Amino acid sequence: MKTFIKITSFLLVISYSLINNLYSAEKIKIGLIVPLSGEYSLIGESILKSTRLAINKINDDNIEIFPRDTKSNPVQTLEVSKELHGLGINVIIGPVFNENVELLNQLDEVTFISFTNKINQNPKNVISSGVNAISQIKTIKKFQSKLGLERSIFLIPNSNYRNELEKAIEETKIKLKDKFVYDIDPTILTGQIEKLTRYKQRKENLLAEIKKVENSEETNKTRKIENLKKKDTLGGINFDSVIIGDFDENLKSVATSLLYTDVSSKRVTYITLNQWFDESLIKETNLQPIYFPSVNKKNYDEFTKLYYDNYKQKPNQISFLSYDLIGLIYFLAYQNDFKLDKRIFFNKSKFKGKIGIFEINKNTITHQLNLYEVNKEGFKKIFWFFWKQYICDLFQISLMVLFH
Repeated sequence: MKTFIKITSFLLVISYSLINNLYSAEKIKIGLIVPLSGEYSLIGESILKSTRLAINKINDDNIEIFPRDTKSNPVQTLEVSKELHGLGINVIIGPVFNENVELLNQLDEVTFISFTNKINQNPKNVISSGVNAISQIKTIKKFQSKLGLERSIFLIPNSNYRNELEKAIEETKIKLKDKFVYDIDPTILTGQIEKLTRYKQRKENLLAEIKKVENSEETNKTRKIENLKKKDTLGGINFDSVIIGDFDENLKSVATSLLYTDVSSKRVTYITLNQWFDESLIKETNLQPIYFPSVNKKNYDEFTKLYYDNYKQKPNQISFLSYDLIGLIYFLAYQNDFKLDKRIFFNKSKFKGKIGIFEINKNTITHQLNLYEVNKEGFKKIFWFFWKQYICDLFQISLMVLFH
């Protein structure tokens, strides 16, 4: 293990020290389009502050960031993007929201790295950099294999995220017993979960068994009846895990409905999507343990501290991503002789950021994520990305830098 750590540290030192010392001979111009006024201005300001931290970290005077205000409006987004393109900028970070990318196909010469985690039906020149459903479900697949889960049911909310989840399920080929689409209205949800879990049948099984024992001649039937009455239902469950594709209060509603139907996290494994370390889940002890894929928590906490130390404010989750995107673009520019064009996002490559490992291939960004358990003590890391493959990739990067 010590040898492994030494090798990892050695390669990290080689790759980062060489990259940080080989600066560009010409300006690297990067556009940044975020809402700096209006309802979502706090998000935009946090992103801008985060990019400044990243620029300071890289410490290369040849990087220039050109921020513009989208006002969270598709037309304004296109206008400021045209202005940036007129300044010779071909790579733009943003926009924040998926609805603001719809007109950007009019600027085919420009590549946009949007913050959204939605990847379906985007213009061809828009690359989603958010932690998308494919990245998350790939991590869940590894967790299934680790635990030997073979009969998972994927619970999909009937919301605007439904198509993303269904496409990701298809692409990742995750092993499922079934898929179930539920209504996010709590008054409808409970009835749907009852049907899914065969709650009424299992309830009837219990009542029938109690009656059967009451009418029997068994000598210890009083004790047996007492034990049966402690149960809520009787009968097996035909799945070993549930994957809940939801967040925040909707996630809690689904998990609570499962608990109500006597399908607790003690009987089946509760898995969900990236919860960004929502601390309210720590208080939901009756729903625990719950497992979810996410970014590197240690790095997330370190970034939060760095941001707070500089600005006396807490960052939002998107600003964490923006910090990495500056480093990612700089890294890809280095590989392309410090030229920013479409090719840098087409060739297969990997980049280690604060979030974790970015995988870039054919204008697509995916993430190698960790998997966490939430329990009453907090968040516990269950596993992280496969280090063996990462060491091989990092070694190749180091050699590339050495012999460039």
